[in-house]
Amino acid sequence: MLIYLKNKHTLVVDDFSFKCCIGKNGIFKNKIEGDKKTPKGVFHIENLYFRKDRIKKIQSKLKSIPITKSMGWCDDVNNKKKYNKLIKVNKKIKHEKLFRKDTKYDLLIPIKYNYKKRILGKGSCIFLHLTKKYKPTAGCIALNKNDFLIMLKIIDKKTKIKII
Repeated sequence: MLIYLKNKHTLVVDDFSFKCCIGKNGIFKNKIEGDKKTPKGVFHIENLYFRKDRIKKIQSKLKSIPITKSMGWCDDVNNKKKYNKLIKVNKKIKHEKLFRKDTKYDLLIPIKYNYKKRILGKGSCIFLHLTKKYKPTAGCIALNKNDFLIMLKIIDKKTKIKII
């Protein structure tokens, strides 16, 4: 299965086309931390992370992991060991909180960009996540909740995302 970003407003999954939004500064091959660009390429996806206090029923072939208050995703360019990884929230490590007041991360799937051989400063925290008003993201790809739930029924752990 391939998720395909057809253009900056359309994500194609199987026979479905979903409205989406991407990074404020578009799609680029040479991404760096904080540039608000969505990375260009073909990437695997990670597990599904979700807020079990807000999302009651999920149909997905992905491994589903409840988000807790102690979860973060490291975007600290000074932390080689934890950069672009799931971490336990620590005030000494710069990170993106996964347990948020807004609904943006009620459902999220990390895109395995800069993942295996991580390069500090090349970009982190690139997710498929939720949006309500389709405002540009900091580099992620965002869908509305209903479309995300439909996508979850189709994709599996072998699914890749193609961003061109």
